[in-house]
Amino acid sequence: MNIEEFRDYCLSFEGVTEKMPFGKFARRYDSILVFYVLDHMFCFADIDNFTSVTVKSTPDEVEEIKSRHYSVSAPLNQSLRHWIQLDFNGDLPDHEIRELIKRAYDIVMEKYSRKKKRSLGG
Repeated sequence: MNIEEFRDYCLSFEGVTEKMPFGKFARRYDSILVFYVLDHMFCFADIDNFTSVTVKSTPDEVEEIKSRHYSVSAPLNQSLRHWIQLDFNGDLPDHEIRELIKRAYDIVMEKYSRKKKRSLGG
């Protein structure tokens, strides 16, 4: 998967926006592209070093996915407890990476009421 495919895929979900919000904290974070739904992050990647994507997950899923794949690890930022880093050039095929990105989106969406979800449509 290349950066354009990744970006197009993330933006294909209803209500998704993208930002590069971390540069204000430190210049080295200028290249982190973050995808949001309902103002909550569900995945992000470094566009200058596009070798992995970090996605939201659940505690049970984190352990299960890590146990099946060597190219899945904890994110560099250890405060992201319910997140996993997926390496693109490992044992995780692109279709599974897409499934995990979609699952991250769904995890965020599950937290909102129908009324809030309907607001995405305009």
